Amino acid sequence: MKSYQNFWQVILNLSLITIVLLWSNDAIAETLADRIANFPNWENKPSISAAKADLIYPDWMAGNWNLKSTLVDMVAPLAPEIVTPGFENNRQYLDQPVNFQVRFKLNKSNLNTKEISEQKLINFPTSWSSLINNSKIEKLDLPPEAVIADREFNGLNIGKALLGDDAILSVKIDEDNPNRQTTILADNLELVSVITSRGSEQLNPDNFISCEITQQLFQGETMIYLNEVETTTNYYHIFDQERGEIIEANQITAIYLSPQDPDYFLAVNRPVALYRYQLELSLKSRE
Repeated sequence: MKSYQNFWQVILNLSLITIVLLWSNDAIAETLADRIANFPNWENKPSISAAKADLIYPDWMAGNWNLKSTLVDMVAPLAPEIVTPGFENNRQYLDQPVNFQVRFKLNKSNLNTKEISEQKLINFPTSWSSLINNSKIEKLDLPPEAVIADREFNGLNIGKALLGDDAILSVKIDEDNPNRQTTILADNLELVSVITSRGSEQLNPDNFISCEITQQLFQGETMIYLNEVETTTNYYHIFDQERGEIIEANQITAIYLSPQDPDYFLAVNRPVALYRYQLELSLKSRE
């Protein structure tokens, strides 16, 4: 099993498992496409709606995929005043691809909830503690045959690829809340991840953008760490003559400080670390 010599590296890697809300009154609403185009000049969190049921993906994402993820850029926007621990150490992972399998499946349901797919762009102020401690949400059903991520399968595979086969013991999704995930690690470590906000845009039939903010509570026997992680991903569905059916994506992970952090009021809603990845998903099989 890989050792946890660098606690902050573990924190970063675990942030990627969840594929994280205090809002500024002067935040300017922007499309997700604009947000990606403005990287790395991010001054606020995205204006997206409260996460309810689950993120609905396009039909062409259904199936089992071999995924290659490569870190291609990293920025500390508030350096040198604020540089997150472990940031410089993460440069060793630049241009080093990581491979694992992911799955997107059909959700079987006979009920339709229109508001889930609307993903309106609004500000939604929320208490940190209530979302971490409360796993109950209003019961909402997904539209029939909606394509959703297999979060337990994907989280376990991502965790093993990043930390080693023996480091991740289990990944569980709350039965009452698809946006709450608990990851149990070796050495009595636990990560509770709650997706609090979500947005999506379908730019054309073969281009889909998603954005999720997750609050994370990482704890062990003698330590606790809180932060927020934004994951914004631009997916392109491609039919390639040589590679077959593939999905290429540009993914940006932004790390925000929690209000409990002593540097919080220096950063507020600005990210303290930005990581950009290139993703390539090769179709293995349809569901």
